[in-house]
Amino acid sequence: MNIDNKTIVQRALAGLLETSDVGALGAFLSEDFVHHRPGAVESSKAEWLAAVEAALVPLAGMQVEIHRVLGDGDHVVVHSRRWLPGPGPEIVVVDIWRIDGDGLIAEGWEIIEPIAQVAANLAWWAPPGHAERQGAQLAR
Repeated sequence: MNIDNKTIVQRALAGLLETSDVGALGAFLSEDFVHHRPGAVESSKAEWLAAVEAALVPLAGMQVEIHRVLGDGDHVVVHSRRWLPGPGPEIVVVDIWRIDGDGLIAEGWEIIEPIAQVAANLAWWAPPGHAERQGAQLAR
């Protein structure tokens, strides 16, 4: 059976989102899986799955809206929006996954941007207060 890399990633994430079963997600990861985050933070398979499991309770009820799933060779990119019920925070996430030759997820990179910080992040290089002034000008 030939399963494309986008399908592998979609099945792995759907299993977690639908059942909150971290073990089901783990079945899609290679034994030497590495998860990367900004700031040179890396986690092993066991460390990352433990962090995902620890986040299940505080993120209960989180909604996930997948906007794009793009595949290029052994890499799959998932662009999603996530939010908590009620007036909770909202984030945009870009995940990049690398699939190994055995059809398992070997690496993952995750970038998270809180929606509330979008204006500031558009001018990250500017002096303090610039983003607020720029936002006020755009609101006019």
